[in-house]
Amino acid sequence: MWQEVRRRGFSTFYPRLRVRPVNPRARKTRPYFPGYLFVQADLAAVGLVEFRWMPHALGLVCFGDDAATVSSALVLAIWKRVGTLNDEDTEFGQRLRQGDRVLVREGLLAGYEGVFDTRLAGQERVRILLSLLRNRYVAVELSETSLERPPSR
Repeated sequence: MWQEVRRRGFSTFYPRLRVRPVNPRARKTRPYFPGYLFVQADLAAVGLVEFRWMPHALGLVCFGDDAATVSSALVLAIWKRVGTLNDEDTEFGQRLRQGDRVLVREGLLAGYEGVFDTRLAGQERVRILLSLLRNRYVAVELSETSLERPPSR
């Protein structure tokens, strides 16, 4: 779809996150907003029909007869957020090794420290071992984006 829009001369933004699939031939990215593409167009000159009948397109997001608009500031914020998530994955997630200390930064277990165990195949999830009861570790599966390095002691 985005290739067709670009072929027709429109600027596009299709935010994607890097993933690590089990199958090495599988896609290495997934859309941040599945099914949506940001398009920069002068709708007064082009019209809504240009997008309504485009191959593989369902049309523009509209409210009544008016196409939804997204400010440049919001697009820039999304671009930065996707870049940050991709950088965090590369900088932090890729460096984790079995036995590394980690801190859960979000969710029900936010604030708990644990030990990194392994990445789960085919998922963006990891298993960590939380020390909940006097040197008894409990295995927990979490999104790897919910982890960070604990502060130095």
